Amino acid sequence: TLQPDVSQTVMLFQIHMIHCVNQSQANDSHRLQVFITDGPAPRPVIGQDSVEVLGASYPRDDFTNVTAKILDKVGRNLHNQPHHPLWLIKERIKAHFYSSYIGRWGNPLFSVHDNLSPVVSTEQNFDSLLIPPDHPSRKRGDNYYLNRTTMLRAHTSAHQRELVRSGLDAFLLAGDVYRRDEIDASHYPVFHQMEGVRLFTNHEVFSKVQDGHELSLFEAGGRRTPQKQETHSLEAVKLVEFDLKNTLTRLITYLFGDDVEVRWVDCYFPFTHPSFEMEVRFQGDWMEVLGCGVMEQELVNSAGAGHKLGWAFGLGLERLAMVLYSIPDIRLFWSQDERFLQQFRLPDIQQPVTFQPLSKYPPLHNDISFWLPEESEAGRESFTQNDFYELVRSVGGELVERVSLQDEFTHPRTGRRSQCYRIVYRHMERTLTQDEVRRVHQQIEHAAETELGVQGRY
Repeated sequence: TLQPDVSQTVMLFQIHMIHCVNQSQANDSHRLQVFITDGPAPRPVIGQDSVEVLGASYPRDDFTNVTAKILDKVGRNLHNQPHHPLWLIKERIKAHFYSSYIGRWGNPLFSVHDNLSPVVSTEQNFDSLLIPPDHPSRKRGDNYYLNRTTMLRAHTSAHQRELVRSGLDAFLLAGDVYRRDEIDASHYPVFHQMEGVRLFTNHEVFSKVQDGHELSLFEAGGRRTPQKQETHSLEAVKLVEFDLKNTLTRLITYLFGDDVEVRWVDCYFPFTHPSFEMEVRFQGDWMEVLGCGVMEQELVNSAGAGHKLGWAFGLGLERLAMVLYSIPDIRLFWSQDERFLQQFRLPDIQQPVTFQPLSKYPPLHNDISFWLPEESEAGRESFTQNDFYELVRSVGGELVERVSLQDEFTHPRTGRRSQCYRIVYRHMERTLTQDEVRRVHQQIEHAAETELGVQGRY
């Protein structure tokens, strides 16, 4: 990989910036908003006019859709709990980067940031990453909003611009992220991401290239192609792309072993171009483990680093942990069951571990059918599947293992539509009774009618 030849002055400045980043960001309202402090966080409160989370109050409006059950997860920081499986994955990735990428003075090249508040502005979460105003990822049905301008981050990239603006050229960022989604063994409304960013100067990219002093990161009058952005030279992009793929191949080999098979798939992200997904062959199937690409230069320019070119990647810690440790259900990461937690209390983070399944208690399932409400006058959908999933989560909590759409029906005469969902209930630590499942299911039926405006068919 490219090894930067950084001058003493620049290196001292970078070390100083890493040391001071917390203080400078706390004092600059244009930088990162809030840092999570050590110790228990104040209990979140959803009031009639405001939402209080992590000690701050936010006014409610028509976009507010965060729930009490989701806010209860804020501040848990599973990725920072020693010997939690997500902590193990994060620490292994940190150890790899610390040992593999060393500056000229022996210090780690990559700094690590894993305590940034998940409460961000919509500008941070979307606009700073060049996500268009009409992009579907902004939908209220897909995110948790405190109000129209404040939300729980949907990806750790929400902090990317601020960290680059603070003077960092190479960093790892880990944290909890929040998305409204389907309910099954591999999807949960809160999960954890880890991403990396690295920026290069002209000298760092071309120093080992013959006649590299004649080459440049940028070109005037260029055009966007599948291989590069308008302002980038093809030579620079190919070298940075090589460094990115080599860096990530080394990481995945470190995590999965020397015999891991890797392949790259072209894809699209609003904040990188070209963009790629890495897939690994695991137990006979190809599995996507991360996304990455060459950072959009507009994003780099907006962070005050317009003379540099960079790459970025992001991966899901739960996805890696479920595969590497054979954890079958994503709900287990939130378990307080000692039978689960004790399996990951290892004397060495590099020690291999395979999760030994807990007793599998029997599932119970109930179906729910209802007529959907009419569309609003503005033509917007008044009901989405994510609305129903969120309601089921709010009422059923961890008892719900899976929700699946079983059937859809449109009445031939009236045009009314109905849907039927199957809700599978299973407790992770004991056997459920039919009576307690029936009571929860009835609460879901009632809540669906009163909160979502559906008409029950039960």
